[in-house]
Amino acid sequence: MNAADELLDVVDENDEVTGQARRGEVYARGLIHRCTFILVRDAQGRVFVHRRTPTKLVFPSRYDLFVGGVVGAGESYDDAALREAEEELGVSGLDRPRPLFRFLYEGEGGRWWSAVYEVRCALPVRPQVEEVAWHAFLTDEELTARLGEWEWVPDGLAAYQRLLAYRATGRPSL
Repeated sequence: MNAADELLDVVDENDEVTGQARRGEVYARGLIHRCTFILVRDAQGRVFVHRRTPTKLVFPSRYDLFVGGVVGAGESYDDAALREAEEELGVSGLDRPRPLFRFLYEGEGGRWWSAVYEVRCALPVRPQVEEVAWHAFLTDEELTARLGEWEWVPDGLAAYQRLLAYRATGRPSL
């Protein structure tokens, strides 16, 4: 199926479902929908970082420090997080990602409810070639050094800033 044809739940500012629409229409009309963001660490605690393929509908060729994606119509955040993590990493049998918090992203590209997760992946990864053009596991220090150098997806940066605040205070920043 073409990604633009995928059916998504449309939600309101309170994350309540108001209808359904195809992904292409959701993006074109700027409708609020649901997404997952999963921070993946390997057995050594390094973060999975990747560059998106140039064919992605949103933020092509930019770097991302989360795997994830849209939540399908009728799908739960938790199920979408596991599905997206396994698909993008090219693994099966991954532990269920641990939910951390949700926030309404409002910025470049539109608005969507964002559920942030984390998971440890000790399995060898084989990233999905349709989604991932390049990947590596970086230490926190290496990641921090690249934040000012590479062009990152803005929603991922927003999620990461909230994740840092969450770790420091127990709640995401607003």
